[in-house]
Amino acid sequence: MHLQPAFSVETKKGATWEHRICQTHPTNMEYRNKLVLAPMVRVGTLPFRLLAAQYGADITYGEEIIDHKMLKCDRQINELIGSTDFVEKGTKNVVFRTCDEEKDTVVFQIGTSDAVRALATAQLVCNDVAAVDINMGCPKSFSVSGGMGAALLSKPELIHDILTTLRRNLNTPVTCKIRLLKSPHDTVELARRIEKTGVSALAVHGR
Repeated sequence: MHLQPAFSVETKKGATWEHRICQTHPTNMEYRNKLVLAPMVRVGTLPFRLLAAQYGADITYGEEIIDHKMLKCDRQINELIGSTDFVEKGTKNVVFRTCDEEKDTVVFQIGTSDAVRALATAQLVCNDVAAVDINMGCPKSFSVSGGMGAALLSKPELIHDILTTLRRNLNTPVTCKIRLLKSPHDTVELARRIEKTGVSALAVHGR
């Protein structure tokens, strides 16, 4: 992979991180009248995504991957099976695997609670995927205990910080997923706030 020059990003909270510039992608992704494979933990791996695409999925989401985990990875080309692997340093553990066949359709989903880490993670994969998604709906303990997933729903300022940081610094489309809040009014208000960040799409888990 040809790496572009590094640059420093400053978030709303003043934290900085060194990043690489992604190659140019469309900054929006068309979701109208599309068949989309939803993100599923331990299911949305490369073989399943390719199978779903064969059966008509226009867009496929990978399973949620935690930012801390991805930031420990190196990008490697697996010539044996023709894939691009993100492998945990010092191990043979493949954290995320993709391939050229799905480059224009796969969405990489990030579990995060921090704008700087979210951007650093997105920068690792942005040249190998069609878009990046922030999981703001997972209710599982492994996610919410780290301030990720559904834990973000009560932190609209942090949601805004994460999404605007990604939108300002990525050439890749950004999407996010939330759950229903306690009332329809609260859900709509959060959705409107998210819309103002300029994300390409918002998914709502209806429960």
